[in-house]
Amino acid sequence: MKKLLILVLLIFFAGFYRLYAQSGVTHDAFSRLLKQHVGKNGDVNYKGFIKDSTQLNAYLKQLSANPPQNSWSTNDQLAYWINAYNAYTIQLIIRNYPLKSIKDIGSLIKIPFVNTPWDIKFIRIGKNTYDLNNIEHDILRKKFNEPRIHFAIVCASVSCPKLLNEAYVGARINQQLEAQAKDFINDPTRNKVTPAKAELSSIFSWFKGDFTKKGSLNDFINKYAEVKLRPNAKISYLDYNWNLNE
Repeated sequence: MKKLLILVLLIFFAGFYRLYAQSGVTHDAFSRLLKQHVGKNGDVNYKGFIKDSTQLNAYLKQLSANPPQNSWSTNDQLAYWINAYNAYTIQLIIRNYPLKSIKDIGSLIKIPFVNTPWDIKFIRIGKNTYDLNNIEHDILRKKFNEPRIHFAIVCASVSCPKLLNEAYVGARINQQLEAQAKDFINDPTRNKVTPAKAELSSIFSWFKGDFTKKGSLNDFINKYAEVKLRPNAKISYLDYNWNLNE
């Protein structure tokens, strides 16, 4: 009986330690902001985010003070970095609002050797300073080998995937990413799929290698598309609309 009690206590404290190790970050505040300021169609109310910028900044301060640890699960780390990318993108937009396009920020901010908004090193996490490219290419794409991140991180533009109106969380991230992939691929404003041909988002051209590691691009599309592509279907890519997603 005594051994059983010790075993139960060890399991309890091990679980408690794991929760404690990850308790420095909660994405609830970001979820509340997203639910309030992002429509079901993905349109973002940036004026609303400006009004609630204190809350957004408090969330970003929490992220900054609590970088992911190796003790975190892979899903919790993935959720952290996706939320960080989206939240810092929103911060970048509202700092420079009003804008016609995120791409205009490159010309507005006069920083030597910085030509695009994705190269601006304004993200402080732990002891490191990042730009959006660092998070997308050096962390999300390189570390996680997860092509569905391209339907989750949002570049504040019309042709981007819809910004999910809730934060990503480790416990549900697979379901969230699956839903985003299905929604994006079957959205006729972003992809036009028929059995004989597909006019796809430029995302599938820019990051084709991410989508074809386990098969062809047709295979990836057919995993989520309601209308299935034939093996000989013609693939082309749509022009990207960089106007602000508001």
